[in-house]
Order: sequence, then C-alpha cells, then structure tokens
Amino acid sequence: MAMNRVKVNSDIELKDRLVAINRVTKVTKGGRTMRFAAIVVVGDGNGVIGWGLGKAGEVTAAIQKGTESAKKNLVKVPVINGTVPHEVEAKFAGARVLLKPAATGTGLKAGGAMRAVLDSVGITDVIAKSKGSSNAHNLVKATILALSEMRDAYTVAGDRGIAMNRVFNG
Repeated sequence: MAMNRVKVNSDIELKDRLVAINRVTKVTKGGRTMRFAAIVVVGDGNGVIGWGLGKAGEVTAAIQKGTESAKKNLVKVPVINGTVPHEVEAKFAGARVLLKPAATGTGLKAGGAMRAVLDSVGITDVIAKSKGSSNAHNLVKATILALSEMRDAYTVAGDRGIAMNRVFNG
C-alpha cells in the first residue's frame, strides 16, 4: 500500500528521538576504523512520523544526519482520540508488529523501538506486540509500515464514495 507522504512545512514542530546507536568496526590493513550508525525518529506528536539512518565517524554527526534523513521521508497517519483506528499487523524483514486500539488511560503498552515511534507520532493509548526479530532498524520500519496502512472512517468513506454514516451501517 502506498504511504501518505507529507511535505515539511516550516510551521510543523518536529521533535527528534534517538532510537538506537550502533558502533561499526571496519578492519583494514592499517587497523580498526570505528564508525557509528544512528537510527532516529522524528514526529510532531499529531500524526506525522518519519525515520532516518545516519552514519558518521562521530556519534553527534550520525544523529544529525539521521535527523535530516528522517525529515525527508515523513508519513501522515490517522490518530483518533490518542489511539489507532483499528487493529493492524505488518512485517518488515524479520520483524513483525501487531497494533491494537486501546481505551483511554491504557497507556503505551509497547517496548523498545516501537515505543519511540508510537510516542513520536502522538499515540497515547495502544497495545502493541513485537513478534520475530527485535532488531531496532527493522522494528522501526515495520511499525511505520503498520501505521501507514491504517485508514480512518473518513478515508474509507471517501474511497468508497459513500456517506460517512453508511460506513458503519453497511
């Protein structure tokens, strides 16, 4: 399914959040070369989310590159009353995620990389389960894929060309 890409406006206040830092060593004839890879998630807390990967010789430079990369691929997702509109499951590489809507007051029942993504997008109540790989890179991508596959009732009504009250009363 195609993702709903969003253009960055200057009035959108994006907050970046570091998900993981990976130290990578390249062994050459001259010795070991240390580099860093940082995966960063940016979001406005109101349904806009993006992720980016930055690689550099220093941690701060890797984070900065990751943030710039994240701002270039933003996605708009539906957030209704602080939760997701419906249950969804998505897979990216070895990581599988399951997101279920939850009642107000439940909180973020998610761990690790999924929590960072859901918090950045502005979801406050959700039940999330990570199945398969716990690799942070793949979990972030699978979570954003699951969020981008969500459709709210207004979108469904528009796609079907029917009135809003007919969506639920088939």
